[in-house]
Amino acid sequence: MGILSSFQNIFKIPELKSRVLFTLALLAVYRIGAHIPTPGINGEELSKFLAEKGGALMGFFDMFSGGALSRVAIFALGIMPYISASIILQLLTVVIPAIGKLAKEGEAGRKKIVRYTRYGTVIISAIQSFGIAAGLESMAGGAFVQNPGWSFRLLTMITLTSGTAFIMWLGEQITERGIGNGISLIIFAGIVARFPNAVISTIRLIQAGELSIFFVIFLIAMMVAVVVAIIYMERGQRKIPVQYAKRVVGRKVYGGQSTHLPLKVNTSGVIPPIFASSIIMFPATVAGFIAIPWVQAIARQFSPGTVLYTVLYVGMIFFFAYFYTAIIFNPVDIADNLKKYGGYIPGIRPGQKTSEYIYRVLSRLTFVGGIYLATVCIIPEILISRFNVPFYFGGTSLLIAVGVALDTVSQIESHLITRSYEGFLRKGRLKGRRG
Repeated sequence: MGILSSFQNIFKIPELKSRVLFTLALLAVYRIGAHIPTPGINGEELSKFLAEKGGALMGFFDMFSGGALSRVAIFALGIMPYISASIILQLLTVVIPAIGKLAKEGEAGRKKIVRYTRYGTVIISAIQSFGIAAGLESMAGGAFVQNPGWSFRLLTMITLTSGTAFIMWLGEQITERGIGNGISLIIFAGIVARFPNAVISTIRLIQAGELSIFFVIFLIAMMVAVVVAIIYMERGQRKIPVQYAKRVVGRKVYGGQSTHLPLKVNTSGVIPPIFASSIIMFPATVAGFIAIPWVQAIARQFSPGTVLYTVLYVGMIFFFAYFYTAIIFNPVDIADNLKKYGGYIPGIRPGQKTSEYIYRVLSRLTFVGGIYLATVCIIPEILISRFNVPFYFGGTSLLIAVGVALDTVSQIESHLITRSYEGFLRKGRLKGRRG
């Protein structure tokens, strides 16, 4: 009853109510756009062809577009170009000093980086959409294109690029005027939209006798256990104690308080599984369109569930976990800021020794986070490939769905508590991934 009453309290706060309804309305617009076909394409036949030949990578990217990619709808590219542009900008902050300075200039620098990210999104979308148009013309002798030629290519490029730009705008509007992170919620909506199909497919397999009811119950129990593990690990932190020295300014004494530096167990989020899956499955997907026996044999070795795929997948998850953590978290800057404001870790000398200590703790946490990510992502892949389970909620999608749900509910709870309403938990607060 406590959680139910908390949801009822949402509609008692006019501002929160309008934010929630605004978010739901824009997500509905996104889902409608995911079903509007791109002009000049035979969508039904193409969907069947991609389902047969597309392979694991097609299913992976189709997950982020909510099924729009397999239908080649106007939102076929989804939000992936924006994510790619954001990651490229974060990498450039390390490589290019000028962009790195922008990241440290506060709100003005953040606005410039957002503008560059938008430009990058449009450029990446234009390149990808042109590649899709050219690829469609070459598939099956152009059977899926009604009027091939430069007019079709340009129309497809403009349509798909505009679709991604519109999704980006929707996400920014949700972030500013709605509730939760707009881009994350759009990905979340695309993942959740595929869940009813998974349930229907499972029921049909049970009726056909291909899946036993006991095995399905086991799958549901395992899914619940994985969700619980994700919640526990995403909220997990290592709190390093920090003490601030006392300073006397005139007649006033400043500082002297104790606090802590929170280090997340999984600092890199879902970036490692996304990058690892994309890189490994790309050769297998390309080879799926090449009708050469030895190429097909190599492609099968890179398919989910094989030993080679599993080993490479786990290795790349660990690599990207360390790589991305090193980009977004700089122990030297943290140590310098602590020293600047008179803070220190008890038993550790300020400066270089502090940065070395933080780096050592962060390395151990990242190793634990890599084990957690690899475990969550590998178990569903094995079930899907070995037991032919129609389980669209794989490891990566579960990570995204649970993480976004935690962050969104945490924001709603903050609004409730600010206005003297109870949160979703009577004791303590429900924390998102950012604590």
